Amino acid sequence: MARRGVLHWRPTWPPSRRWWIAGAAVAVVVALAYIVAFQLDEPMRRSMESRMNAALKGYKVSIGHLDFHPFGFSLDLKDVVVRQDQAPDPPVASIPRLSASVEWRQLIRARVVGEIEIVEPSVNLNLTQAREEAKDPVPVEKKGWQEALEAIYPLKINLFTIRDGTFVYTDAGPYKPLHLRQVNVEASNIRNVKSQERTYPSEVHASAQVFEHGSLKIDGNADFLAEPHPGILADISLQGIELDYFRPLTSRFANVTIKGGLLGADGRVEYAPTVKTADLRHAEISGVDVEYVHEVKGAAPEKQAARKVVQTTEKVSEKPGVLVKIGEFDVVRSTLAFVNRGTNPPYRLFLTDTAIHARNISSQSAEGLGNIELTGKFMDSGPAVVKARFQPGKPTPGVEAQIRITGVDMTRMNDLWKAYVKVDVAGGEFALYSELGVKDGMMSGYVKPLLKDVNVYDPAQDKKKNIVRRAYEAVVGAMSTVLENRPREELATRVDVSGRIDKPEVRPVVAAARLFQNAFLKAILPGFERRGRER
Repeated sequence: MARRGVLHWRPTWPPSRRWWIAGAAVAVVVALAYIVAFQLDEPMRRSMESRMNAALKGYKVSIGHLDFHPFGFSLDLKDVVVRQDQAPDPPVASIPRLSASVEWRQLIRARVVGEIEIVEPSVNLNLTQAREEAKDPVPVEKKGWQEALEAIYPLKINLFTIRDGTFVYTDAGPYKPLHLRQVNVEASNIRNVKSQERTYPSEVHASAQVFEHGSLKIDGNADFLAEPHPGILADISLQGIELDYFRPLTSRFANVTIKGGLLGADGRVEYAPTVKTADLRHAEISGVDVEYVHEVKGAAPEKQAARKVVQTTEKVSEKPGVLVKIGEFDVVRSTLAFVNRGTNPPYRLFLTDTAIHARNISSQSAEGLGNIELTGKFMDSGPAVVKARFQPGKPTPGVEAQIRITGVDMTRMNDLWKAYVKVDVAGGEFALYSELGVKDGMMSGYVKPLLKDVNVYDPAQDKKKNIVRRAYEAVVGAMSTVLENRPREELATRVDVSGRIDKPEVRPVVAAARLFQNAFLKAILPGFERRGRER
């Protein structure tokens, strides 16, 4: 039986009030979530820092602050600092902000993956740190950088970006730092499964300002899961690179100094576990002064640099899977010089207005013959032409070269004459003709210098010299006159060149230069007893 007289009251709130209550409830939940997240920030920071350092070898990471955003399942790392164990100051890298989050665009494809963005990172490397890295037996790919990056975020990283980064290398001495600015990198479609060999599923794009006015662009693809290191296949373009910045590096390792000059180049690079290829389609260097300095005979730094050059060349030459190829390489409006400080007095030989045109130069014999042509003004006086054909091979490449130098004012070479024949000249014209070849480590050919209208003794020029020196040069001048080819008033002698250049203890280039030099000195004044012969 139904009860009568009992009333049931239910409150009726207006819609606006109901929305207010719902909003308040959501706000409370959000507030509680962020309070919890705030409490988790510091434990997460310590845990992440520990896991990253456990993965790294030779480096340590410190994280200044961590912000976890629970509703976006993202986090921000702030003031991340990377230090080298052996040279901790200054830091190798500083990152003001690193953000990791879900890549929401991939959810449409039913892929739950993450993305990492690094904003305004600064990488700073000095000479001490570079040396420590070079002597570390652990290679770069084994130092745990990829594992440390994966320790930041639980999802597999599919998109990686760097925004407005900088890289600075500081050498010893008064040299300008090597500086890259506005470094931007984007790598996408970083897959979570291994690809077949030489398959590059991930797109990679990078750009940077190099030094003051140069530019670098990289466009290609990569395989970040290849072992033992990632692989990449990309087109690379360099424009307006100022070579003067490389002076501290070249002078230290190769006795070479570089002044001025701009480099432009484009090519394709493939660097993978089984293939390493550098295919330079075209490169041009303009307005550079390059000087090689030979120190006292037996100088340790020069020998050490020589060994490094030989070792590097041997590693590349004819090695399966390794190809270095230059399609076109031009040098224009430049100066090349050789300075010998091992004689008394030192002397300098140089070419001005130098142009070099090289075509099809390769480390593999299967690529065929390469051609090189060099022109310039020897001692800024007479024209010089060198034409050569280049055939890669082991233990030394094959070379066929023709050299022609004519119409050189001999007075511009007086330091050379004084160093080897102990005289200087007051007038005369110098020329040189030579054909040289290298095959299977053996050099052969001839050197034929030609002297015309030589005037060795000049009383006006030599009045400050002692009487013995003046008498000696007068006799040399008289003998030169007797030996002249009278119809043309020329002195010419041909000397054959032969000898091995592939001895392990001697650089092939140095051995060839010595053979050429010895032949030249034997031919330059036939019949004269030269003083100051190289010991």
